[in-house]
Amino acid sequence: MPTKRKIDSILKVNGTDIVDANGHKVVLKGAGLGGHLNMENFITGFSGHEHEHRAALLSVLGPQKYKFFFDKFLEYFFTSSDAKFFASLGVNCIRVPFNYRHFEDDMNPGVYKEEGFQLLDRIVNICSEQNLYVILDLHAVPGGQNQDWHSDSGSSKAMFWNFKEFQDRMVNLWVALAKHYRGNAFIAGYNPLNEPADPDHVNLINFYYRVEKAIREVDPDHVLFIDGNTYAMDFSQFPAEPFPNTVYACHDYSMMGFPTGDPYLGTSAQKKKLRESFERKVAFMRKQKVPIWNGEFGPVYASATDDANFQQTNSQRFALLQEQLSIYQESDISWSIWLYKDIGYQGMVYVSPSSPYMQLIAPFLEKKKALDLDFWGCSDSKVAHIYAPFLTALKEMVPKHLRDKIYPNVWTFERQVERRVRECLLSEYMGWEMAELFRGKTEEELDELAGSFKFENCVLRDELNGILQTDARFGDELGAES
Repeated sequence: MPTKRKIDSILKVNGTDIVDANGHKVVLKGAGLGGHLNMENFITGFSGHEHEHRAALLSVLGPQKYKFFFDKFLEYFFTSSDAKFFASLGVNCIRVPFNYRHFEDDMNPGVYKEEGFQLLDRIVNICSEQNLYVILDLHAVPGGQNQDWHSDSGSSKAMFWNFKEFQDRMVNLWVALAKHYRGNAFIAGYNPLNEPADPDHVNLINFYYRVEKAIREVDPDHVLFIDGNTYAMDFSQFPAEPFPNTVYACHDYSMMGFPTGDPYLGTSAQKKKLRESFERKVAFMRKQKVPIWNGEFGPVYASATDDANFQQTNSQRFALLQEQLSIYQESDISWSIWLYKDIGYQGMVYVSPSSPYMQLIAPFLEKKKALDLDFWGCSDSKVAHIYAPFLTALKEMVPKHLRDKIYPNVWTFERQVERRVRECLLSEYMGWEMAELFRGKTEEELDELAGSFKFENCVLRDELNGILQTDARFGDELGAES
């Protein structure tokens, strides 16, 4: 494998390429550090939204033990051991999703908490020691930029687009971040907003104009990574003139990699569908001749506990992943797979089932899965009979021609209902049930629970990592030729 070039200059955009100061093309390949500075229910096991999960644990543990547990969790989740392993695969970039709540409180907006910068600095410093790039990804904003759990709004509405105050705060936060990281060559760039979903489209475009201008005033050098609308899949309303020094980002999940989708059998029709779906998402980039970054993609994986044929299922999903990577290779597409570490759904690394944390929450996970509270990686097979008559009755109340009026209208009526009932309301109740599992824990026990996320205590998903390593090797060989 060719030796990686030492990171010593800020990246920039040159036509359809990302290049370093010497003009060498850099294809960014890596993973998202989801579940860390922006927690998600399926990644670490709680139900509902992060701020609800934290509030429930605070109530059960009290302030001192609550702080102790989360300090240890954040410390152990990503360490130098993780970065060394990551770099050993030949991948070169970690996308770091973060929640605005680490930087400011809603009751004290605009007053920045130093610990937020310290948390990011720690990751950047660890990555720099392993010659890894970092992309800073604002994953959750006040009011929520989309309707899903990972924007941590607590509701099914993206209220970020309705309040200028929310948008002002996030522009100002990016100014503070850009000031902090200007000149840092290990920062590949800034991803101002993950998966925005603006029903009117124009609010998002206006926000991008504002945040681009504000960032450039304090840091004219770093690349911006701009997500498309409607969960990074729609660029139809974007201005024809692209922003300077900007990479445009799509997300390219395939339902064939999830339990609710058709299995991937590698047919010519399925391969055609994968390619057409990707090309539809990147048509804007192709036309405008700007770089493409696939900021998220990847299947979830089955286990023996939930699928008697899990090995066959996973073989199909690995084949799907390889087909997607082959499509990206054709145009030297930069990518960031979702995700690096979790409790077993999707991670390159996952928490051991025998760990103290997994042993503690195992009964809750089983119940949560049976109730289908997480959209990610679950099915409603055990509760469909409960919801079917309820949904039938609701559909009779709503005229058929109005059932697609609620944005995103690509979601079915059934999806809109389960989002509100199961993933918001019922999940919030269940979050308190999970929190009760932590009641009475000593700091020593809490340290052991958080320590379950240490790299040394985790399991490697070898076949997935081998696929990524092979693709990264292709990128290194390409870089050596450029």
